[in-house]
Amino acid sequence: MTEKEWMHLKSGTDVRGTAVKTDEKEIQLTDETVKKICTAFCTWYREKYNTDDIVIAVGHDCRISSPRISRVAMEAFCACDCKVYDCALASTPSMFMCIVEKEDVNASLEITASHHPFDRNGLKFFTPNGGLEGADITEILKIAMNVTVPEANGRKPVELRFMDEYCDILRKKIIEEAENGEKPLSGLHIVVDAGNGVGGFYANEVLAPLGADISGSQFLDPDGKFPNHIPNPENKTAIDSASKMVTESSAEFGLIFDTDVDRMGCIGPAGEEINRNSLVALASAIVIENNPGTTVVTDSLTSDGLRDFIENTLGGKQLRYKRGYKNVIDKSIELNNNGIDSALAIETSGHAALKENYFLDDGAYLATKIVIKLAKLKKQGKTLSDLTSQLKMPAESVEIRIPIMLEEFKEYGEKVIADLTEYASTQPGWKIEKENYEGTRINIPGGWFLLRLSVHDPILPLNIENDEPGVCEKIAEKLHSFFSRFDKLDLSNFNK
Repeated sequence: MTEKEWMHLKSGTDVRGTAVKTDEKEIQLTDETVKKICTAFCTWYREKYNTDDIVIAVGHDCRISSPRISRVAMEAFCACDCKVYDCALASTPSMFMCIVEKEDVNASLEITASHHPFDRNGLKFFTPNGGLEGADITEILKIAMNVTVPEANGRKPVELRFMDEYCDILRKKIIEEAENGEKPLSGLHIVVDAGNGVGGFYANEVLAPLGADISGSQFLDPDGKFPNHIPNPENKTAIDSASKMVTESSAEFGLIFDTDVDRMGCIGPAGEEINRNSLVALASAIVIENNPGTTVVTDSLTSDGLRDFIENTLGGKQLRYKRGYKNVIDKSIELNNNGIDSALAIETSGHAALKENYFLDDGAYLATKIVIKLAKLKKQGKTLSDLTSQLKMPAESVEIRIPIMLEEFKEYGEKVIADLTEYASTQPGWKIEKENYEGTRINIPGGWFLLRLSVHDPILPLNIENDEPGVCEKIAEKLHSFFSRFDKLDLSNFNK
C-alpha cells in the first residue's frame, strides 16, 4: 500500500477500514496489514514505555470479520514475544478495564468498528493511560508501512474470559450503591436493545441476576450482520425500535447500546427518547449530586437550555468543548490536572466518561449509574424525569450535513467557516459566540447555529437550534444563500 492508503486507515484515535469484500470494495484490513499494524504497535509501545515486556489482552465485537482479525492480531503479538490473553467476544470498555483489574496486563486491543456497517472493522488499542491519541495512531501506521513481521515462535494465546469479571464489577457496584440487598433491582422492569451487538450481556448478566424483570428486551444475541437495525443510539430507526420495545412491554425504563457498548441511550416509560441534551442533563444531575460545583465537559452541540440547567439548576459548571469523545475526555482530564474539579466528560453522541471510572467512555457504566438512581428514586416514589424536569428543550433542532467535494478538504472547509464568521458579524441580531472551540457558533434571537468541520470526513455539519418554531427553516434558507457562493459544497441536503 502507498503511504496515503496507510494513512487512510486512521480514523481519529482508531484504525478502521474495510474488512469484508463487497461488490464495491476490496479488503483493506487484510491479514498482512493487520499483522503489520500489530507489530508496529509493539515497536511503538516498547519505545514509549521503555519496556520489552508486553502483556496484551485481545477482545473483539461480533462483526463477521472480527474472529479473523482477532486471530491474526494475536498471532502477530505472539510472534513479537508478547504474552497474549484471548478475551474472545468482549465490549470495548471491558478491554481497558482488563488493564486496570489484571495485575500483569499492560496493554489491550479491541477489534471493533463501533456502529459502522458490517463490512468495516477496526483496531482500538489501550495502554495504562487509556485509549491512544490520534498522533499515536499516525506514528504506529508510519512504523507499519516498513515493519517486518517476525516469524512465529511457538507462543500461543492464553484464554481469559474477562467479560465475566467485568459483569461482576458492575453487579457489585449496583448492590453497593442501590442499598437494597442482594437483589436491589427487584420490582423494576428494565428492557435492553443491544441491536445484535455485544451489549446483550447487560440484560442477561447484570440486570437479571439482580432481580430486574428484563422481559421484552430485544436483539440481545450477537449477530455480526445486524439484521434488525444498526446498533447506534443516535440512529432514528434504532431509537424508534427501542421506544416501541419499551411501550409494548410496559417497561419502566429502556436502554439501547451501540455495537461495542462504549455508548448508550435511554428510553422513558412512555417511549420518550432520553438522548443528546436530555442524556447529558440526566448524567450531570447524577454526577453533580455527589460532586457539587464540578465542571461538566461536553461537546459543542449542546443547547443553551442545557447550560442553564447545569449551572443554574444543578449548581455545576459547563465547559462546551469540541466534538469528539476523546476531545472532551482529554479536556476534562486537563482541568483536573490544573486543579479544576471535572467529574464528567460527555458527548451528545452518548459517549460518557466519569472520573470515578478512570475516564473510560463506558456505556454500561453510565447505564449502571442511571439504573442505581432509578432504583433509589423508585423507593422514594419518584422517577428519573423528576431529575431533569427543569431542563428547557428547544422548539426545534436540526442538522444539515454539507459535503465538500474535494479530496483535500480541510483548508477549503476552514475557509468556508472563516467566511461565515465574517458574514455573521454583519448580520443584525447575530452575535459570534466567544467561548467556542471549533468551527463558528453564532447566537441568534431565540437560539444559535454552529458550523464545524467533521472530525473524520469531508463534511461541514450545520446545527441550528431555536426556541421558536419555524425559525430554523428561515435561518437555513439564509445560510443556503450564503453557501451558494462556494462551488465545492454539495447543498442538496438543504432540500430535505
